[in-house]
Amino acid sequence: MISFAYPEAIWVILLPLVAYAILPVASKMYGDALRVPFLKDILKIKENVRMRNRFRLQNRSISWFKMLLLMFVWMFMTVALCRPQWAGEPQRVKHEGRDILLVVDISNSMSERDFLYRNNYYSRIDAVKSVVSHFADERTDDRIGLVLFGTRAYMQVPLTYDKKSLKEVLQTATAGMAGNSTSIGDAVAVALKNLAEVDNGKDNKIIILLTDGENNDGRMSFPQAIKLAQQEKVKVYTIGAGSDTQPFFGGLFAIPANSGLDERSLQQLAQATEGTYFRAKDVDSLIKIYDEINKMEAQEQQGRFVQEVKDLFYYPAAVAGMLFLCLLLLIRKVK
Repeated sequence: MISFAYPEAIWVILLPLVAYAILPVASKMYGDALRVPFLKDILKIKENVRMRNRFRLQNRSISWFKMLLLMFVWMFMTVALCRPQWAGEPQRVKHEGRDILLVVDISNSMSERDFLYRNNYYSRIDAVKSVVSHFADERTDDRIGLVLFGTRAYMQVPLTYDKKSLKEVLQTATAGMAGNSTSIGDAVAVALKNLAEVDNGKDNKIIILLTDGENNDGRMSFPQAIKLAQQEKVKVYTIGAGSDTQPFFGGLFAIPANSGLDERSLQQLAQATEGTYFRAKDVDSLIKIYDEINKMEAQEQQGRFVQEVKDLFYYPAAVAGMLFLCLLLLIRKVK
């Protein structure tokens, strides 16, 4: 799209007309001087008139052509003064957002089908896959990584903007593939190590930890994980997953059940790192939790688009220069 940086400069094109209207008046401001010519001067005047009549016809067309060239020179210089520009389509720039590591428990207990959604029960791992995938899509400007853990913790997807690949890896995860026990401390340590390797000097690193159990395996204890997270200054949101009831006969009956969740340690981890602890007992509560985290860690809304702008003023300026050069050559030739 062509636009002008200084469109108001177009009025400069009227300056020759203004000068033409003012100069004749200025020449008569002081009146005409009275002069008595001598005979010699009269003879010179007659000679000049005779020579002028001789070249009048042949110079008339040249004069009009020079005037036309001068008009075009002025016109193109005025256009150049308006500074024409070409503006490209606005392009979205990836804003530097947060580094978020999703730490997801895939121990064998995550296969429990106790997450209710629209009168149907789903396994914890299936509910987490769906909700976490939607959360990743919402974080358009953030780099997101994925840590899966059970008996061992594994960095499955390093921090990346490629949400599609992250979701594909998450969908392939199955409960029990990393072992039957739960190493929460090791999972937090793996996440913190990955975040420390990507030191961007900004306080924008987040861990979202989801588990349905307690730290019953691994080398790092919960207190050690809390201390390490505090040292690294990484905010940790913790989510305790699991229903308080156990469905029977396809959900016709439900009895109270012990989830085996260590809520106290999860609360301590979140509080020590200025995060928040959430409890997810069904799919709806899990959706609300990730929506709440999405709002609490709101993304920047400014500076998302840039537009390429190229100056084009040198084109009309070059044309004006060439026409002016032609005008000078023509005047020289006439002389």
